[in-house]
Amino acid sequence: MKHVARKRFGQHFLADEAIIDAIVREIAPAPGDAMVEIGPGLAALTQPLVERVGRMTVIELDRDLAQRLRAHAQLDVIESDVLKVDFSELAARLVQPPATMLRVVGNLPYNISTPILFHLLGFADRIADQHFMLQKEVVDRMTAEPATSDYGRLSVMLQWRYEMHNVLHVPPESFEPPPRVDSAVVRMRPWAHPIEVVPEKLSEVVRIAFSQRRKLLRHTLGKWLDAQNFGDVFDTQRRAEEVPVAEYVALAAKLPPASNPR
Repeated sequence: MKHVARKRFGQHFLADEAIIDAIVREIAPAPGDAMVEIGPGLAALTQPLVERVGRMTVIELDRDLAQRLRAHAQLDVIESDVLKVDFSELAARLVQPPATMLRVVGNLPYNISTPILFHLLGFADRIADQHFMLQKEVVDRMTAEPATSDYGRLSVMLQWRYEMHNVLHVPPESFEPPPRVDSAVVRMRPWAHPIEVVPEKLSEVVRIAFSQRRKLLRHTLGKWLDAQNFGDVFDTQRRAEEVPVAEYVALAAKLPPASNPR
């Protein structure tokens, strides 16, 4: 029976064989990889991946799709909302030599792609790399440079923890049904030695900085820093988009524990 894409799950199924082959080449799966796929859908990407790695785990929320996937002997199916999945527990269970860490892939539902990215941020130390298909606009924001209109909270929070590259453009006609937007595949590799900072503190700093991105930081972040009794010098005569990732991270690392971010 043909599966009808469900709008509430943001389902758009990849159907272009040339695009699928290109994505698989970018992922470069190898035998024994501890591969986890988010939202495998109709297994268009799953099949060529599992043929190369031997066995893999898939996370699927749609009950009907999960049932279909269970018929595949080489797949371990987790029927769940990915936001409820503990990837540290998955890594402890799945990573066996020759694998050293998880590899995560997926055509992420566009309506919840940002929450998924932030959820995975907490497990970056257990993940070797991530390859995700996302709305092109989101990938542009993830990989944006400072002093550009796309540079914002998502750019800072992810670039702190990952090296990222937009590796493939995917047009709407590559899907069934086609979305109304262009898509792209992003490669995310966690930095081996990121600057140590409390993620919640960095998130608070960046949220406040970009809350009024057209104003100088002295109107937003500057006032907040004064309230935190921050004694060091930080140039607030700039707009939020002009501050590099490293400066936001360094600032968050210097903040006193009493800042108590929400």
